[in-house]
Amino acid sequence: MKGFIAKILGAALLVAVAFRAFGAEKVTFEAHSPLTVAVGEAFRVEFALNASPDDGSFKAPSFEGFDVIAGPAESRGQSVQIVGSTMTKSINYTITYVLLPQSAGNVTIGAAEIAVDGTTYRTQPLPIEIVNEGDASRAQPRSSGGDGDSDESTRQQSVQQQISKDDILLRAVVSQTSVYKNEPLHVAFKLYTRVPYANIVPESAPSFNGFWSQDLTDPNTARVGRETYNGKVYETRVLFEYLLYPQQVGTLSIDPVDITVVAQVVVQSRRNFDPFFGSGHEVYNVPRKVKSQQASIEVKPLPEGAPSSFSGAVGSFRMDTDLPTDRFAANSGATCTVKISGTGNLTFVQAPKLTLPASFEQYNVKTTESINTSASGISGYRQFEYPFIARAEGTYEIAPIEFTYFDLKRRQYVTLRSRPMTFEITPDTKGGTGSAVVMQGRGMSKEEVKMLGEDIRFIRLGTPQLRAARRPFLFSGGYWVALCGILVLFAGVYAALRKQIRESQNVALMRGKRANKVAVQRFRAAKGYMEAQDRHAFYEEMLRALWGYMSDKFNIPVANLTKENVREELSKRGVSSEEAHRFTAIISQCDEAQYSPAASARMSDVYSEGVDLISRIESVIKR
Repeated sequence: MKGFIAKILGAALLVAVAFRAFGAEKVTFEAHSPLTVAVGEAFRVEFALNASPDDGSFKAPSFEGFDVIAGPAESRGQSVQIVGSTMTKSINYTITYVLLPQSAGNVTIGAAEIAVDGTTYRTQPLPIEIVNEGDASRAQPRSSGGDGDSDESTRQQSVQQQISKDDILLRAVVSQTSVYKNEPLHVAFKLYTRVPYANIVPESAPSFNGFWSQDLTDPNTARVGRETYNGKVYETRVLFEYLLYPQQVGTLSIDPVDITVVAQVVVQSRRNFDPFFGSGHEVYNVPRKVKSQQASIEVKPLPEGAPSSFSGAVGSFRMDTDLPTDRFAANSGATCTVKISGTGNLTFVQAPKLTLPASFEQYNVKTTESINTSASGISGYRQFEYPFIARAEGTYEIAPIEFTYFDLKRRQYVTLRSRPMTFEITPDTKGGTGSAVVMQGRGMSKEEVKMLGEDIRFIRLGTPQLRAARRPFLFSGGYWVALCGILVLFAGVYAALRKQIRESQNVALMRGKRANKVAVQRFRAAKGYMEAQDRHAFYEEMLRALWGYMSDKFNIPVANLTKENVREELSKRGVSSEEAHRFTAIISQCDEAQYSPAASARMSDVYSEGVDLISRIESVIKR
C-alpha cells in the first residue's frame, strides 16, 4: 500500500514539474526564405511555430508578386526530454509554401498571423531579391568552376572571387545627424551579409570623442533581421549599440569600426568522385575585413537667453514638490523634496537652488534616483531632499523653487516652479536655551550668539601666574623619544637590507620566490591567446606556465621534470595527492589539446583550472 501511494505522489510531482516546464516556454512564430531567388525558379517559404496553434487561426500573407505552386503543407512534431526531475517538451509546427517569382525586383512577403490560446502572433515581413536568369548564381550556393586539373591555389583564388565587395558590409546607423547639445541620439553598428559566415572578430572598439556614451549592447541577445539596402536584400545583425549625448558644439565624428568576418563558401568537391553517387561539398572559410563609414553629427548650440535656473537639462520633464507645513516651532527640522521626472539627460540634472534666510541652518542635499536607459533615451526620475532647521522665530517668505529645461519638441526653454512658501516660525516650546535668541524683534543665528560671547570679556583680577607659552624642544622628553625612534628605524632598515642582499645571492631561493610572479605573467599571455582563439599557442603557453612554475619552485631544470618527481616534491611540501593528481591531469589535457584539433577541452575551463590550482599550491607551500 505504501509503495502504491509513493508511486502516485511521484507521478503527481512529475506532472507538476512538466506543467511548470511547459508553461515557461516562450512562443515564437518566425518566417524563413532565401535572400535571393531567380526568375522562374521555385523556392520554399516556411512559417515555423514552437507551440500548438488554435484550429483555423493561421492567416497567410497575400504573396503578391509570386505564384503559389504548392501549399499550405502542414507538419507537426513534438519531443519530450526528461533529465533528472526536469521535463522539457518541444513542439514544432510548420506551414510550407512553394512559390514561383513572376518578375525581377525586390518583393516583400507580408506578415503571417496565427493564434495560440487566444493570443495572436505575427511574423516579420520578408524582403526577397528576385534576379534575372543571368544572375541566378547569386541565389544558389556558389560552386567552383574550371576543370579538375586546377591546383589548390587556383581554387582558393576562385573561392575568394566568389564573394563580392557588397556581399559583406558594416554600417554605422545613426538615428539623426543634426541634434542640439545634450540631445540624445542612437547609433548602431550593423553588419549586412548576403553570404553565410562562421565568425566575427572585432579589430577595433567604437570611440566617441565629444560624446557621453552609454553602451546598450546586450551580449545575450542577438538582434538579427532582414533589410533592403541599395536595392539588395541582406541579413542584418546589430554588433554594437550606443546611446550618445553630445557634449560639444560643432561637427563631431563617430570613428569607423573595423571587424573581420569569416565567410563560408560551399563548393563542389573534386576528391573521391563517384560516377554513381557524385561528389560531396567542401566548405572554405574566407576572411574579409570590413569597415564602417565615418558618421558626422552636426551639434547645434542651445538658444541664447536661457534663464538663470537653467543648468543644462534637455528633454521633457515634470517637477513635483513636497513642501513642509507653513507653521512649525523654532529649532525643529523640516525637509523640502523636489522630484524631477521625465525623459532626457537625467544623468546631468542638478538639484534646483533653494534660497533660505540666514537664520535657517541648511544641510547637504540628499539625492535618490531611478534611471532606465533604452535606445530612445534615458527616462526615470531624480529626487532631491533639502533638510534644514529654522533657528529663529518670525515669518519668512521663501522664493519658489525653479527648474528650467530645454524642450526638444517646442524648441524653447520651459521653467517649472513650485508654489511660494511662507513659513511662520513659532517660539521653541521645549524651554531649552537653544542656539538662537530673540533680540529687538529679530532672530539671531547661532553664529551671532557665539560672536556676542567672544566680543567683550571680563577683566581678570588677582595675581597673574605667567609662564612661557612654549618650551624648547632640544633635550626635552619628546626629543629623546624621537632620537630613539630614529635609531631603531635605522637598525631595522639595516637588518632588512642585509637580509635582502643575502637572499639575492641565493639563486635558488630567488627563483622560488619569483615562481608565482613568472607563472602569472605566462597565464596572462595564455589568456591573450585564448581571446584570440589561437588554440595551439594557448596550450603551449599554459604548459610553459605550469612546468615553469614547478621548475622555479623546486629548483629543478625543466628538462629533468617529470610527473612523478613533481608529485613527490608536492607531497614533501604538504600538498595533497588529489591536487598533485589534478596537476598531472591538466598537463595531460594540455598536451592532448595542443596536438589534437578534435579535443573537446574548452580553453576557458583549462585556463581557470590551471590558475586556481597554482594559487592553491602556492598557498599550501607558503604555510
